[in-house]
Amino acid sequence: MVNTWDEEVIADLYRAGGWWNERWDPAGLDALVRGSFAFAVAVERESGRAVGMGRVISDGVSDGYIQDLVVLPDYRGRGIGKMLVAALLEQCKTAGLGWIGLIAEPGTEEFYQPMGFSRLEGFVPMRYYGEQ
Repeated sequence: MVNTWDEEVIADLYRAGGWWNERWDPAGLDALVRGSFAFAVAVERESGRAVGMGRVISDGVSDGYIQDLVVLPDYRGRGIGKMLVAALLEQCKTAGLGWIGLIAEPGTEEFYQPMGFSRLEGFVPMRYYGEQ
């Protein structure tokens, strides 16, 4: 787990996930990292390069939400994502969080299921886009 990381490196990881808007200022990412309940960065030993990340947002008492899990394309399939999720889950469990969720992208259910996640039947993820 980290409390700070190079903002440009984090921005590049967000780009790899397809979640970065080039109008955003990477300088704001330091607050994002510090404001997360848990923030994990996977680093390649040989090069010291950050190759993946993930975070948990939570009040630290009841619920935790894993989000922004990404591994650079050239490093996928090596177990890095599973290690990130395991580290994030451990932080949540250690804090006693009773509800840990995430929103999986289509086609990624098989990645999360062996780690204990299953579809939350009867619920629909929603996002605020403004009043209609």
